[in-house]
Amino acid sequence: MFILPSLANARDLGGNIMPDGRRIKSGLLLRGGDLSCASAEDLATMSQKYHVAKVFDFRTSMEVRRAPDLEVEGARNIWLPAFNEDNQTMAAMSLPQDAYLDLPHWLAAHASDPMVQRVASHLYTDMVIEEFTQIQYAGFLQNIVNTEDGAVYWHCSQGKDRTGIGAAFLLAALGADRELIMKDYELSNVFYRKDVEEGYASVSTQEEREVILTFLGVNSRYFAAALDLIDHTYGSMHNFLTGPLLLSDEDMKALQDRYLE
Repeated sequence: MFILPSLANARDLGGNIMPDGRRIKSGLLLRGGDLSCASAEDLATMSQKYHVAKVFDFRTSMEVRRAPDLEVEGARNIWLPAFNEDNQTMAAMSLPQDAYLDLPHWLAAHASDPMVQRVASHLYTDMVIEEFTQIQYAGFLQNIVNTEDGAVYWHCSQGKDRTGIGAAFLLAALGADRELIMKDYELSNVFYRKDVEEGYASVSTQEEREVILTFLGVNSRYFAAALDLIDHTYGSMHNFLTGPLLLSDEDMKALQDRYLE
């Protein structure tokens, strides 16, 4: 399931079966955590086995400076920050940057804060309707449309939230239904199970547990709410892809022809 041992939550979308029976080709669409601690062996695997052509980084500038990616030989690095750091309204919807220096301990102390609980519950819904974020994911998808050879790897820090949203949009463009999109998203809880269980031990209420699950794992209920918001606001995921995310039906056919078998 997890393909690169030194990288957090790294896995291949290959093998997933679309509703029409076609299967995603293996070794081409890779997702995971950042490359700052990648081993020499995993970097070589990305270059020599998967022939990664592009690495997409959804992190903020502060995250990139704190933990810069190691280079994958032959790959082009593309920075597409999912959060607009100049937007003070959006910044208020996020945890403070210092929280991520020791996230489990920070959450243990702050999970009871109503503001933190609001950030958790609105994490995905705020992202899918934020124009800046939509533009970044539109760039991500168009770059994949324009990648004719080699694999792609996309990541944030933990390889679960911003990375998971990118995977959801790409899977939808390939023809996936909600069941498959949710299945891929929820696999992050397999990788982060121990972190979530340890986080639960530090809190007592259901509201606090929701915060722990959101930031140390992934929260299916909150993610489903974002998918519901897309349907409610745009009518369907297809309308969202062809509207704010700027994909044409021809683009989606090109993706399906390239990545499905």
